Amino acid sequence: MAEYVWGTGRRKTSVARVRISPSGSGQFIVNGRELDAYFNRDVHSTTAQEPIKATETEGMDVFVNVKGGGQTGQAGAIRHGLSRALVKHNEALRPTLKQRGFLTRDARMVERKKPGRPGARKRFQFSKR
Repeated sequence: MAEYVWGTGRRKTSVARVRISPSGSGQFIVNGRELDAYFNRDVHSTTAQEPIKATETEGMDVFVNVKGGGQTGQAGAIRHGLSRALVKHNEALRPTLKQRGFLTRDARMVERKKPGRPGARKRFQFSKR
């Protein structure tokens, strides 16, 4: 039976539960599909795989359940969760991931819409007369 290491990542409104198996064949599965089949832009696939490339830990199986948000948020959540799982697996990888900012939760969120306005900051056109 394979030993799994878990990590949870968040970005915007997305939450990713990442499970890695150190002794694997190098597959990367997101919500039951291959990584490249799940994301339709290369930027998102690259973002999700950055921790593996940075730490040179190819050959691990990565299984991800991600929900909420859009593709950019989901890719960022996967990157965050994968980084946390790698650090749990091997504490020596922490400085590399920390230096690149993969362990920091990106706190930027969409600003809420304010009452009496069409958006968060936009105002209706001013009419003097």
